[in-house]
Amino acid sequence: MSPAAQRALIVANPAAGRYRSAVVERLAAVCRARLTSVAVHRTTGPGDATDAVRRAVAEAPAGQRPDLVVAVGGDGTVREVAEGLVRQGADDTRAALFIVPAGSANSDYRMFWDDRPWQETLSGVLGPGHRAETRRVDLARLAETGAHVLLGSCTGLGAQILSRVKTLPGAGRERYARALAEAAAGYRPYPGRVTVDGVPLAEGPTILANVGGGRYRAGQFLLLPHSEPDDGLLDVCVIDGRTDPARLPELTRDGRHVGLPGAAYGRGRRIVVERLDGERLVLEHDGELQDRTGNTATFDVVPRALPVWAAAAP
Repeated sequence: MSPAAQRALIVANPAAGRYRSAVVERLAAVCRARLTSVAVHRTTGPGDATDAVRRAVAEAPAGQRPDLVVAVGGDGTVREVAEGLVRQGADDTRAALFIVPAGSANSDYRMFWDDRPWQETLSGVLGPGHRAETRRVDLARLAETGAHVLLGSCTGLGAQILSRVKTLPGAGRERYARALAEAAAGYRPYPGRVTVDGVPLAEGPTILANVGGGRYRAGQFLLLPHSEPDDGLLDVCVIDGRTDPARLPELTRDGRHVGLPGAAYGRGRRIVVERLDGERLVLEHDGELQDRTGNTATFDVVPRALPVWAAAAP
């Protein structure tokens, strides 16, 4: 059984798509009723969540460090919190991550809890008997920037929808579904190549290459149906130009794209994704577009790097 938490740090992003101050207050009250101490930090901008977590887990006196860090926000906020947690020591007392979904897609939360209400899953973490457990999950490290990747990274069409989704009305996963459908219409593949542990997996016209991590992207598209978050390997799926981009929303709902002639699937410790025409690789990870990469993205697995509260194994 995973040890019970005693001290919590709640990191909440007021800019998250479904953030509500009342939710944070209710969350803090529940934690204070069960734990020795609870602190709340509301982020002020990009990178602030990482800095706040790093200070709490690495710089505070040992007896004041949290053993539970709660991220309230979307997938980008969760990644920032994870980045701060990775800087902990390697001992067994490391703080574990719990996610309260307050973003638009909440793919990270789905990876560990499916779509169960967070109030129910938090009760499993804090309550007697623990209907939850801590799992040490793998991360990827993007060599070109040094950043860690929790959920996954996607190129091409999978990255381009992030620019489109910001222009659409509404909220939630439905907006991502609409953005994908609109971006897919008339999409032109880029010349790409993907290698896994030095062995070519795919080369040619590429619609997208997704590396991870989490099975779902945008909270609904099952791009990596075989991925396990703690197997010490990264999964990658490449969809090439033989597939009609307009069919991707339908095919990726249940993972049927993996069986297509135009899809290649692999696993490994190092995955290199390239664009071969000299243009910049359009890339996102954890729901955020990246502008500091060139035409190559190199992902190395960091095994068992992050303790996360998740549903207990049946």
